[in-house]
Amino acid sequence: MYIRKMSQKNKETGKEYFTHRLVESYRNADGKARQQVLLNLGANFALPIEQWKQLADRIEEITSGQQSLILPEKTVEELAQSIAKRVVRRAADPVQAQSLSTTEDNYHHVDINSLAYQQIRQVGPEHACVETIKQLKLDKLLKQQGLNQKQINAALGSIIGRLVSPGSERATHKYLQTQSALDELLGCDFQQLKLDSLYAIADKILHHKKTIEAELFANEKALFGFEEVITLYDLTNTYFEGRSLSNDKAAFGRSKEKRTDCPIVTLALVLDASGFPKKSEIYEGNIGEAKTLAKMLHGLDINTKPTVVMDAGIASEENLTWLKTNNYKYIVVSKKNKPLIPDSPSCILEHKKKYLIKTTLIKNPETAETELYCYSELKEKKEQGMRNQSAVRYEVGLKKLADGLKSKKTSKKYAKILERFGRLKEKYRSVSYCYDVEITADTNKKNATDITWQRIEGKQKQAGTYCLRSNCNDLDEQTLWNTYIMLTELEAAFRCLKSELGLRPIYHQTTARVDSHIFISVLAYHILHTIRYKLKQHGIDASWETIKQDLRMQCRITSTMNCQDGKKIHIRKTSSPTPRQLEIYHALRITASPGKTEKSIF
Repeated sequence: MYIRKMSQKNKETGKEYFTHRLVESYRNADGKARQQVLLNLGANFALPIEQWKQLADRIEEITSGQQSLILPEKTVEELAQSIAKRVVRRAADPVQAQSLSTTEDNYHHVDINSLAYQQIRQVGPEHACVETIKQLKLDKLLKQQGLNQKQINAALGSIIGRLVSPGSERATHKYLQTQSALDELLGCDFQQLKLDSLYAIADKILHHKKTIEAELFANEKALFGFEEVITLYDLTNTYFEGRSLSNDKAAFGRSKEKRTDCPIVTLALVLDASGFPKKSEIYEGNIGEAKTLAKMLHGLDINTKPTVVMDAGIASEENLTWLKTNNYKYIVVSKKNKPLIPDSPSCILEHKKKYLIKTTLIKNPETAETELYCYSELKEKKEQGMRNQSAVRYEVGLKKLADGLKSKKTSKKYAKILERFGRLKEKYRSVSYCYDVEITADTNKKNATDITWQRIEGKQKQAGTYCLRSNCNDLDEQTLWNTYIMLTELEAAFRCLKSELGLRPIYHQTTARVDSHIFISVLAYHILHTIRYKLKQHGIDASWETIKQDLRMQCRITSTMNCQDGKKIHIRKTSSPTPRQLEIYHALRITASPGKTEKSIF
């Protein structure tokens, strides 16, 4: 083998350029020397000419199975492995699996001791994602937006990379080139994919965001046949690594992850009751949640206005008035602070987790709303546990202040002690009102001399209670509560986006790149939720992380063996599925043997 540099001319411009080809010499049946082109290496082949022979020799060693005593430098070795893979794949003869045992040409005398396995790449999770994308017609949708096949492959690689191996675009690029057999499923070669292509395609997809979201939700609706009767709406945020000075939306605000040291950006998400995203928007990190509702609901393509379910942070009186004016029904959490359940007939609700939910339904004559006062046994245990923990920490802080008055190195100024106590009281305000604290000072109130405290029993507010408000006056207790807890689907979506789909943290520094990074994660969530939705219909309720672990064991493998005639046979095939993988594939209604069987002989 050797590398040949050839002059070419552009037919349109007449400009001359050079291309590079990997060529092999051989003798034909008449004994005459001939050359054949094994692979076009392109015009951007950047390896110095003095290393061409070393590269060609190493490619020949890899394809023929020869052992090299001295490996070339890292750059040449990586390039040789990549090109050798392409040469073998190009020469491969795709065959049906059963034909390997029925065709005479498939019988060879081989040295079984020479059996080796190469190019092991995972294919299970990628297979589930690719088939789901085809069912949702996302590939066709991208084509309708004017993307060519190369761009579509890069887009799908970016989205599936976020699903299977979440991380930055740089991490996704490495995953596509070194870990995954996704390119074989898509019929492309990610070895030729440049890192900049992932950034460019994310920007291009973002340009068509509105159309893609609307059409994708319509495809999901048609696939599963659900009706739009409930709309779930909530916001979350994620933080940045770095100062993000070039991002117009980066701002310091109330971080959901308590990262007050980092600027954040806000993601607003509208979901159907089935959990499928209908619309998403990226806002400034310090935006008021209540200000986003009208903009998010405006423009939704719906025939009948659904019931809007949202949390207390968005349920301002202004928003509720807007919903009424625009003929929306709503179910929200009241902003009443730990409401007391009225002395009225109560109802015990049924719940799949079997903990106690006690409710009281009343009509509010002032607002003409239905109010559902709820007591949750599980919520009470959770809140009481948090209060007990805060109480312990509050008392530890008080004791630290008191002990400091006896230490020579600690300030004892009365004003300073009051300031420290004020900060401690604010930090643990959920329990500090239950304590009677006395700070004693000297006669002129210059220094504090002692701190004493006592917990007041019975002053703590009731735990585990909340109140739901709704202008749906025809719902009973069970239906009203069941509709509200659908909001947990949205909370689960946010958790999934941040943990399983690499939304947190964000390393990009410009506004457009941040928006495109988040939108790729939202598209990935469409695929993930479709997979889990189908699996749940068959009783498989595992997390996406567990599903990935189950499918990762299925790989694409190249088996090589030396033939008796001196040639080497390469067979690339997918490993057999495990019983668990068969169960998942059956639930998804896809084949259990992804990819073609390929055979080549050198």
